[in-house]
Amino acid sequence: MIYQSTNVNQSKFGAKALLAACLCLGLSSFSQAQEAIYPEKEELKFGFIKLTDMAPLAIAYEKGYFEDEGLYVTLEAQANWKVLLDRVIDGQLDGAHMLAGQPLGATIGYGTEAHIITAFSMDLNGNGITVSNDVWAKMKPNIPHENGLPVHPISASTLQPVIDELASEGKSFKMGMVFPVSTHNYELRYWLAAGGIHPGYYAPEKGDTSGQIDAQALLSVTPPPQMPATMEAGTIHGYCVGEPWNQQAVFKGIGVPVITDYQIWKNNPEKVFGVSNEWAKENPNTHILMVKAMIRAAMWLDENNNANRPEAVKILAKPNYVGADEEVIANSMTGTFEFEKGDKRDIPDFNTFFRHNATYPYYSDAIWYLTQMRRWGQISEQKPDQWYMDTAKKVYKPDIYAQAAKLLIAEGKAKAEDFPDFVSESGYKPAQDEFIDGITFDGTQPNAYLAQFPIGLQSEVSAAASSTSASEDTELAVGGN
Repeated sequence: MIYQSTNVNQSKFGAKALLAACLCLGLSSFSQAQEAIYPEKEELKFGFIKLTDMAPLAIAYEKGYFEDEGLYVTLEAQANWKVLLDRVIDGQLDGAHMLAGQPLGATIGYGTEAHIITAFSMDLNGNGITVSNDVWAKMKPNIPHENGLPVHPISASTLQPVIDELASEGKSFKMGMVFPVSTHNYELRYWLAAGGIHPGYYAPEKGDTSGQIDAQALLSVTPPPQMPATMEAGTIHGYCVGEPWNQQAVFKGIGVPVITDYQIWKNNPEKVFGVSNEWAKENPNTHILMVKAMIRAAMWLDENNNANRPEAVKILAKPNYVGADEEVIANSMTGTFEFEKGDKRDIPDFNTFFRHNATYPYYSDAIWYLTQMRRWGQISEQKPDQWYMDTAKKVYKPDIYAQAAKLLIAEGKAKAEDFPDFVSESGYKPAQDEFIDGITFDGTQPNAYLAQFPIGLQSEVSAAASSTSASEDTELAVGGN
């Protein structure tokens, strides 16, 4: 819905007609009409966590893309993901850089319940799994080497001797992740399970939200900036986190990243920009305009084969953004990633902000997160395929994204070929098979996907167990028991 500033109370029909007319008449006519686009709210406050994947926000601010849309934005770092979500819900923040699972978790009522939506995916990839030097020393003999270097991707099965040794001493193997519905939690669990290590189940219907039922590795929440220090103190043996906190461990000489999420699931969706559904209804034009600004920022970050990344690194290193050393941020933002000290490898898509339709909010991305919530028990009852699809559509809003993208195309600031074909796009990516365990994910068949995992809650309860209540799903888990 686009409103004219001369009559902000015009009908929705008239607003849509204006947009349609602008797009049909071409750039010159649209440029004239564009002056009439009116944001309902001009002064905005957006939250973020100090991670490099908040970059689209920083760039949209620093390059004046928000102001180009008539938006005057304040960016404010938040203490942790829960505080960030709570502040979006209560209106202290107009929107925020969020974990992809946060809008979904909130909307289905896992943890804090609120209807949160997203019309913008902030990036692909960007996470890593790091272990302490001591753990690495014990893993390394189990890892194949070539030309003196470990062969990647490294399987979590190489951790098994470490876990067994700790168990013989009456100790547990512990790893940190950033939030129960974070990409990091699901990626860490995926990697462990692919290597035959059970990461544990949730049973919220029984009041158990630890996620450690039947676990061979105990996972717990640690805020991203505190990961290196927590591992160095010996509280955890490793962690899964976004940058720059894996590279920080390398630079400090306290740990070794063993795998990236790009190697667990190639080009996986990572963060999103979330707003409350109520806010979106009250500010439809503002929503479209801010998505426009962030799309431009994402384009800038990836254009000319990452030519702007060195400048982006300098911006992100500022204390009001990520606040880490430029050298640490550059280690991943400029297309490389350092594993063991001195083992720096080219991963040009480690941080991807626009390529591969990174900014488009695919329903299938949402469904993958929901399947992982079900796999590990955060969704306690079996759901039909349609539930997954309906929930994805309730939270992910590609229609809003498409409106923003079409405006950029009409203005000559983007090309139609840079985006999905909005006429034919279904919101579902083709079946994806580039996972570390080789299992194929088809977003249109979530229950069939879940049925493929040897470790995890099965999607279909056997006939013999059909009379068992949903609250006993945890006992029906297969694999690792």
